[in-house]
Amino acid sequence: MINTLIQAPLTQSSTATLLRIRHTCAHVLAMAVQTLFPETKVTIGPWTETGFYYDFDRQAPFTPENLTQIEAEMRRIIQANLPIVQEVGDREQIRTEIEQLNEPYKLEILDSIPVGEPITRYFIGCFDTLQGVSEPSLFRVSADALAQKNIGKDCWWDLCAGPHLNYTGEINPAAFALENVAGAYWRGDETKPQLQRIYGTAWETPEQLQAYLIHKEEAKRRDHRRLGQALDLFSIQDDAGGGLVFWHPKGARMRLLIEDYWRKAHLDAGYELLYTPHIANLDLWKTSGHFDFYRDNMFDQMEIEAQQYQLKPMNCPFHVLTYQSHLHSYRELPIRWAELGTVYRYERSGVLHGLMRVRGFTQDDAHIFCLPNQVADEILGVLNLTETILSDFGFTEYEVYLSTRPSKSVGTDDIWDLATIALVQALDTKGWDYVTDEGGGAFYGPKIDIKIKDAIGRLWQCSTIQVDFNLPERFDMEYVAADGSRQRPIMIHRAIFGSLERFFGILIENYAGDFPLWLAPVQVRLLPVSDAHRGYAEAIAQQLKHPGYRVAVDVSGDRLGKQIRTAELEKIPVVAVIGKREVENQTLSVRTRQGGELGALTLAALHEKMQQVIVNKQQI
Repeated sequence: MINTLIQAPLTQSSTATLLRIRHTCAHVLAMAVQTLFPETKVTIGPWTETGFYYDFDRQAPFTPENLTQIEAEMRRIIQANLPIVQEVGDREQIRTEIEQLNEPYKLEILDSIPVGEPITRYFIGCFDTLQGVSEPSLFRVSADALAQKNIGKDCWWDLCAGPHLNYTGEINPAAFALENVAGAYWRGDETKPQLQRIYGTAWETPEQLQAYLIHKEEAKRRDHRRLGQALDLFSIQDDAGGGLVFWHPKGARMRLLIEDYWRKAHLDAGYELLYTPHIANLDLWKTSGHFDFYRDNMFDQMEIEAQQYQLKPMNCPFHVLTYQSHLHSYRELPIRWAELGTVYRYERSGVLHGLMRVRGFTQDDAHIFCLPNQVADEILGVLNLTETILSDFGFTEYEVYLSTRPSKSVGTDDIWDLATIALVQALDTKGWDYVTDEGGGAFYGPKIDIKIKDAIGRLWQCSTIQVDFNLPERFDMEYVAADGSRQRPIMIHRAIFGSLERFFGILIENYAGDFPLWLAPVQVRLLPVSDAHRGYAEAIAQQLKHPGYRVAVDVSGDRLGKQIRTAELEKIPVVAVIGKREVENQTLSVRTRQGGELGALTLAALHEKMQQVIVNKQQI
């Protein structure tokens, strides 16, 4: 397994402090920008998980040189140790000041604050002295009192609910950095002005900042978009439109391996496989409720013979219709159906991101229809299968979340209690620690979400298990109970990968393209020293292909050193050099990515070594 890097520490005790540091940095950033570029209009500037950003409206684009200037100005403001003061102000007076400043975005923010709620803003500087005030940010001044203060040289303010630090000097000037500029729409609306978003990061200590920057560089090295292109695995073709994945031969080969593994694992676990259409009559999505609750993420309908059809955003209603193709007895339950079903969702172009956020993707979907007294066992079965599959792909550390009944929901108290207790029992049986998100469940049932931790400690949301009381009701699903009555089955939705595309992207980044032998698109590359040795190389390739190895012969005609370099760049797990000595001795000179030089091996010895590594799903 790839070694995990040391991550920037972020403890619970420092979280509140970091929030204030980052929020204050956002304001210092905006103050610095308007000091250097007074024509710039400000919008919003929140803190983020690793730092902060601020959105600006400025005609000229910010350049890297501008960022250097802005960062220097921020350090000047920090070292000036300016006080930060909260004011509870008068709406109309603040409106007048905003109009005088010609800040249209601030005015829109002011108008969005409900009447009756307090209007708070934070001032940086603006005072020469604050005698008797030990904690300026806790000192709430009225507009009249504020006007009586001595105005300092530095003075900047923004509407904000806080929290912030008391002085700018509480920010460590060696523990923050500006990172980059990106485009962003005002309020996230493509119909509104496009702004420039400056991102920054901030920490409590320089050591934390350095750890974060190292971690960021490592994440950049692992970026699946770069590696996907370098290893020729997939592409996103602009000519076909954004968010649509083209699987190249090597990527398609890996996808086939993943799919074949997934199918066998599910068949072994008692699932049966389904294949369902890609479109359906729009009425189906109205019955399921997706049209009402999910239409913003659905593509426009197409008309076929005067009827409206919809590209499917979900597989669930198709599985329900399959269930309803005939009446089921309680003796048939549980029914477990799984499908690698491709779905289509309208994602805005601004959020598309390689394989992680696309418009067409294949969910590893499954639905279980069961009796109330079967729910606990079925949930445990899903957790066991999830653990097996994720472990085989190299993921053994998780964060688990249990989400319970929200205030608005469907279903009776009894059925919610039964389902929630079943989820808890399954988690307790597994011995997994979990966090309870009270009220965080879907309106149709409680759920478990599993985030996997990759080789550098990042968390990725993949697996989910959701109990559903809504679709069985909407579709009037039934089974014949033991007493002859008609009853509703309980429906469990679950996915383990989430989607093949996203999971594939996570795999690329987790392994940095150095895939374990069982997954590698090309497992062995044979390197003939010259054309005279190619015949032996081709014969060895055929013998390796017979038991199913993915092997290729380098036919480039390049010198041996370049062949070796090419294989290294393509991250081929096993490379075997074939020259005069190897032909004479009927051997291979073998080198592996992890183990280095293995020396001369017979074909049988290489086969035995690779088989052991493949069975254990290891790297070689």
